[in-house]
Amino acid sequence: MSVPSTMRALRQTSLNGPQDLRLITDAPVPRPGPGEVLIRVTAAGVNFVDISQGRGTFAGGPRPPYLAGIEGAGEVTAAGEGVTGLEPGAHVIGVGMGGGAFAEYMVLPAAGAMPVPAGWTDEQALGLVVNLPTALAALKPLGGVTAGQTVLIHAAAGGTGQAAVTMAKHYGATVIATASPGKHEVVRALGADHVLDSRGAGIAAEVRRLTGGAGADLVLESVGGATLEAGLAAAKRVTGRVVVYGMAGGEAAITNWELVYKHQIHVIGLNIGTLIQAAPQIFGEVMGELSGLLAAGVLGPGRPTVYELAEGPKALAELEARATVGKLALVP
Repeated sequence: MSVPSTMRALRQTSLNGPQDLRLITDAPVPRPGPGEVLIRVTAAGVNFVDISQGRGTFAGGPRPPYLAGIEGAGEVTAAGEGVTGLEPGAHVIGVGMGGGAFAEYMVLPAAGAMPVPAGWTDEQALGLVVNLPTALAALKPLGGVTAGQTVLIHAAAGGTGQAAVTMAKHYGATVIATASPGKHEVVRALGADHVLDSRGAGIAAEVRRLTGGAGADLVLESVGGATLEAGLAAAKRVTGRVVVYGMAGGEAAITNWELVYKHQIHVIGLNIGTLIQAAPQIFGEVMGELSGLLAAGVLGPGRPTVYELAEGPKALAELEARATVGKLALVP
């Protein structure tokens, strides 16, 4: 399969965020090393990780200048030494934490490359290795959700939030979701029992009212800032769990004094990359459960909002401003 020597790509040139993401036309096409595959990218997922890396707040993230984007789907064009089972022509979805997805070609670890499900386009597969596993890990092995419990899901209109609402309802939970008012109908259509204004000041009080004063059994928190405080206050005392897997709205702090005297709850941090590396057995269980949900039709093909590659800075800026709904994709 013929591969060019250069390609179009988006290069992050500073740590000032999306405004300094530049389209270049002469980026070298990478070569796969041992255990890696090269794919011709047909669709790249846009994630808050891309913004965190571009702002320099992602721990261990790449330093500029670098080719941006972690999530790519496309056609395998070459395989490195030791790779078996992924032949040229196969379509896969995967993550490269070092970046490079916002380009015409990228390198992926072969072990983490997931085949695009039969009958799905590459665009529809975006989210299978980032948003869906994150939502499922937060709900099940870490959050311990069971039928009859109440789950508060912040940022419920985003890619991960929508998946979490769908799965929580499947597991028999009562879902209280937060989103900006213009996105409420989208979240209700997914089955959320109650939808609150994400920018409202009384979220915790409303959650306690809806739960008869008890609070939520599980809170999924990816926003940070004042929203973390609302999630902590909304969780059920002693047995309530708050799974924190993002900080789109900025950093927030919780002290040991607050855990002893104010928020007697379980606070659990989730980074899907760390989960893969430090607890592969748990991640394997997550992916096994995810496969079952896909096979049963609980989860179906994604419907991302698509931008051209050159519109990448616009897409990331809109995501950072929380002006988008669902999954976003860039196409080269």
